[in-house]
Amino acid sequence: MKNIVCLKKKIEEIIEKSLVPEDSSHAKNTLEWMLKLKPDADEALKIAALGHDIERAIEERKVRHRDYKSYDEFKDAHASNSAEILAEIMQECNISKELVDDVLFLVRHHETGDDRRASVLRNADSISFFHVNLPYYFVRNSVEETKRRFLWGYKKLPDNLKRVVAEFDYQDEELELLVRTCIADSQCWTTLL
Repeated sequence: MKNIVCLKKKIEEIIEKSLVPEDSSHAKNTLEWMLKLKPDADEALKIAALGHDIERAIEERKVRHRDYKSYDEFKDAHASNSAEILAEIMQECNISKELVDDVLFLVRHHETGDDRRASVLRNADSISFFHVNLPYYFVRNSVEETKRRFLWGYKKLPDNLKRVVAEFDYQDEELELLVRTCIADSQCWTTLL
């Protein structure tokens, strides 16, 4: 138990220092969504939810979108880099090999959801992006980039969770209009397939 406390404390300390203002809130919010989606989540899922984006908080180690050919390649590198950093922290906290392997698998696959548990993490992360990150993303990026990122994440969600996102209320009128348009467009796009 002491080792898990060490690990969570180190993860939170690193994320709190992030230059990305929403990183700390997103980590905690992803954990909250994880527990809403899977109330019986095991320790590996909880740790993965908290630390899945840790690499973004370490400027000298974080991956940059501009260094990759596609957004999917960038996201894969991001997930792998976060897993590498978590492996180092888990070693420092003397976490069991079994738990380390489980957490690393989940974090490496948090963007793709390659199994049932990783899919729960992907969904919690995606919902948290829309819940916490999207307003910040909108301020930092163009309307077109925000629309592209919205649709990229929204299309990954199952229909029941798309409905959750549709209920979010954004304070910025322009962002609210963009979200409503994207949701309507993606629904039309789906029915045309």
